[in-house]
Amino acid sequence: MRFAEAHFDNHRLSGKERGTMGLGKSTEKLDEYYSRLNEGKAQKIKPSHVKKVIEKLKVKEKSLKSDLTSTENESKKQRLERKLSTVAELIQRANWLLEKIE
Repeated sequence: MRFAEAHFDNHRLSGKERGTMGLGKSTEKLDEYYSRLNEGKAQKIKPSHVKKVIEKLKVKEKSLKSDLTSTENESKKQRLERKLSTVAELIQRANWLLEKIE
């Protein structure tokens, strides 16, 4: 369901924002995070934590690609392709976040 929601949100953005795969909401969330951080209501996000998540996502992506090449079931292939798309978007968002917090 998350992929569908992200896809739907992507269509509500302006043309310039669409290219960022729905990162408009992420920008808003980052602004909210900085507000909470300044108020002492949030802990600082460490770049090492984001890098760790990116590595885990890359391992998952590799595993999904392997599964995709080894399966013959068409419905399973479609499901794996959707998962790969979601993982790719999460990697993009994590890299974006890393750039913003470093």
